[in-house]
Amino acid sequence: MKKEVEVAIIGAGSAGLYALSQVKKQTDDFMIINSGLYGTTCARVGCMPSKSLIRIAEYYHDRLDFEKSGIKHADSLEVSIPDVLQRVRDHRDYLVDHNIEQSITRLGDRSVTGKAEFINSNTLKVGDDEIRAKKIIIATGSSPVLDPKWDAFKEHILTTDELFEQKDLPPTLGMGVLGLGAIGLELGQALSRFGIKVTAVHSQEFIGGLSDPDVNEVMLELCEQEFDIWLGGGPAVLSKVGDKIKITNYDREVLVDKVLVSIGRKPNLDGLGLERLGIELDKIGMPNFNPQTMQIEDLPIYIAGDVNADRPLLHEAADEGRIAGYNVVHPQKEFKRKVPLAIVFTDPNIAFIGKDYKHIKDDDNVIIGTYDFSRQSRAMLMNTNVGIANLYVEKSTGKLLGAQIAVPHGEHLAHHLAWAMEQKLTVYDILELPFYHPTLEEGLYMLLLNCVKKIGIKKEGILEVPFK
Repeated sequence: MKKEVEVAIIGAGSAGLYALSQVKKQTDDFMIINSGLYGTTCARVGCMPSKSLIRIAEYYHDRLDFEKSGIKHADSLEVSIPDVLQRVRDHRDYLVDHNIEQSITRLGDRSVTGKAEFINSNTLKVGDDEIRAKKIIIATGSSPVLDPKWDAFKEHILTTDELFEQKDLPPTLGMGVLGLGAIGLELGQALSRFGIKVTAVHSQEFIGGLSDPDVNEVMLELCEQEFDIWLGGGPAVLSKVGDKIKITNYDREVLVDKVLVSIGRKPNLDGLGLERLGIELDKIGMPNFNPQTMQIEDLPIYIAGDVNADRPLLHEAADEGRIAGYNVVHPQKEFKRKVPLAIVFTDPNIAFIGKDYKHIKDDDNVIIGTYDFSRQSRAMLMNTNVGIANLYVEKSTGKLLGAQIAVPHGEHLAHHLAWAMEQKLTVYDILELPFYHPTLEEGLYMLLLNCVKKIGIKKEGILEVPFK
């Protein structure tokens, strides 16, 4: 088959589908090409099934507070891991089927299954077929990083691609977790809360993507109360011992049943044929692109979502898909990107908003406000009074620049801060807004007061509130 279309989209994940939503507003002359399973990384193996697992783990973990809260016989509760995993799959399958697969099915012959490969900047080969398009969007996503040396015992190795397909999880020696970025930290904590012995190995000193040393110290101490964490010592070495896996890291070793690998994801660029486009590629095969337009150099090709390794988060993939989708059917436009926002769904939640700590730590015009949530009254009533929030503020103006937090239900505080930064608000502006009592948001109020105290610029009506 040879076919000509106005727009071809490679990949039916989040970025590809959001790109399609823009393209469809202007033309029906498109084709979407997908290789492998349908369903976004988020819905099928990422944020959605993991949040289902995390929530169930939180239910079970709450039993530890029952006795002191007057609820008896908590020690009689049991968890059925097979039933937990089935519940997670039920959630996952509903989201994939109803939100994704049905929308693809409705496209009919405008959806093609197969691996796309560039012949030139306007032509793709898909199997024996050739598709010529005026504009092309690459949205092929990413895949977990694995060491080929582990192929000899791959039945013991899990990534998020396999974790949620398990019928049960190790009942004896437990699980190893390699990598304590967002995914490893979330799932390591959740698995440990089911009573599974978890040993996590992380080659760095900072966990969960944190760079603020104060927040990292607090979060690390909290996590170490729940499962074993080995930091530093370089990458872990895996070897098979009988029907178990031995993890060796520096002078430490442990036997486990299975290993969850979460050491990163790599862009799905292999086999696309980008080398035929006559452009420069970096060491991982990534082309240069404009993050405000998503265009690759001056080609009629755009790249969006995890595949470009810029901001590998669903809401960013959605924005990039929309930008690329808009630009392939309109005169090209540069779009302003939103304030960076990332959340790790541990307990307490970790979040990163705006500028990173490493970009402000040596700036004399930046103060770091802080608030310890162990003293927060509503959090205390909820038995969740742990964690810390650090806010980075421009000293001369009071403008919010960034934050790193690890606080109870921090996903909500993170949104408040991101919205404030997007609106270029100052600490004084936000302190003039209402704060209800008793709420977790009062923690933000105290955080802002600490910032004002460190800035040292008084403003009528604010410093009358005593500091705590």
